[in-house]
Amino acid sequence: MRLIARKGLTACLFVLTCSLAAVAQDSAYSNKNALPEIGVVASDAISLDKEMIVGDAVMRQMRGQAPLVGDPVLDEYLQDLGNRLVVHADNAKFPFTFFWVNNDAINAFAFFGGHIGVHTGLIRRAKNESELASVLAHEISHVTQRHIARRMQAQQRATPLAIASMIGGVLLAIANPQAGIAAMQAGQAASAQLQIDYTRSNEQEADRIGISMLARAGFDPDAAASFFSTMAEEYRMVSRPPARLLSHPLTETRIADARARAGDYPSVRLLPVLSFHLAKARIVSRYSFDKEYSLEHFQAMVDKKDYLVEEAALYGLGLAHMRNENMDEARNIIIDRLLKNDPSNLFYLDAATDISIAQEKFDEAISRLESHISHTPRNTVLALNYANALIYAGRFAPAIQILKDYLLVNPDYELAYQLLSEAYRKAKQFGDMHQSKAEVYALYGAYARAVDELQYAYNFAGEDHLIKQRIRARIKQLREEEERLKRL
Repeated sequence: MRLIARKGLTACLFVLTCSLAAVAQDSAYSNKNALPEIGVVASDAISLDKEMIVGDAVMRQMRGQAPLVGDPVLDEYLQDLGNRLVVHADNAKFPFTFFWVNNDAINAFAFFGGHIGVHTGLIRRAKNESELASVLAHEISHVTQRHIARRMQAQQRATPLAIASMIGGVLLAIANPQAGIAAMQAGQAASAQLQIDYTRSNEQEADRIGISMLARAGFDPDAAASFFSTMAEEYRMVSRPPARLLSHPLTETRIADARARAGDYPSVRLLPVLSFHLAKARIVSRYSFDKEYSLEHFQAMVDKKDYLVEEAALYGLGLAHMRNENMDEARNIIIDRLLKNDPSNLFYLDAATDISIAQEKFDEAISRLESHISHTPRNTVLALNYANALIYAGRFAPAIQILKDYLLVNPDYELAYQLLSEAYRKAKQFGDMHQSKAEVYALYGAYARAVDELQYAYNFAGEDHLIKQRIRARIKQLREEEERLKRL
């Protein structure tokens, strides 16, 4: 499916950076011989319930203003990888949400409520899935140990106003976007990861717990040290390292500690993971280079056989042909070769659907997906591609039903609401279209715009009092949610 990627301020990161700037001065690092704190002790600084509310608020800002990647295939891969780690985490108090940020920096970050963002540049530099997993495990550990909340607790007695500003800064951008952006810009945020400003003890604890989690999940525990080395080498000649290296200092001691910790676990030799290399090829092809260079890059890779996994190189070449609108060449690679040999692969099915739609072979796309979606009707990739193909084919009623069913289980997936709005628009169901658009704005935290859309929908309701009552109730819910955030 053709993805959605927005450009703009990485708003939530700036919000947290600004609000944490006031508490950035530490009197001293923790005693290196002290035992690590237990993450749940920070409950008197901010409760888990409040942490989830704040995390949700920040995530809404992220959707509205940060360059997130809305790509069902990549989203499903990242969420699956993250979940495989979370099941081996201690103190996981809520579901985790993993998402991509369209940025070529080597970076990942965590914030309240189990939200973890991963920059596209990180997977481009990772050599294998264990290296990517090592970064996720590190960030999961920051969340499970509640390092942000513990930071707040440590500063609470001395700087209560700074603690309040941390939460208030987030809500400012929700309640008043212009003031929120002004406040964020005033903070002179250097970059994303400075939002957390972890102490060395936090980093050591996240390294220790992350490597343990990595090993328990079946990944290579040596991957953390190897990826640390990759990052250090990448920026060795740079006069000012990127923020991740400032807030996550990659000293020789830290790398050696990671190697020593990995030595406590059995050595693991893993074969290349196809899904990792396909995800990496998708990101390199669609994000890392412009479309012409992307085609040259993957064509040279295939011609010279300069790859670890042939299917991933061919997949990247097929996607590059798609970006350059060479649909016949893309079809030969994706459909006639890759999909033929692996007909259930979601990466290939997604690309094949886009090719069929581009060639106006809508029934072909629908028929291909039907056999798969009958077994897994709520799979994100299958459901959204199937609905998209149905919309292009003019079969709006079944597309709408599929999307509504999907959203019952995944109510926060923005792309599904956008497809639903498009289906309603083409079906000339304008009242429903405005209601669906309202939910998109609500996911951005733009509650005033959401209410406007619902009021437009109300005007299309005619004499249907049940629909009018439902719209009034939803308007009330949105206004109460906005007020709740202001009072937090």
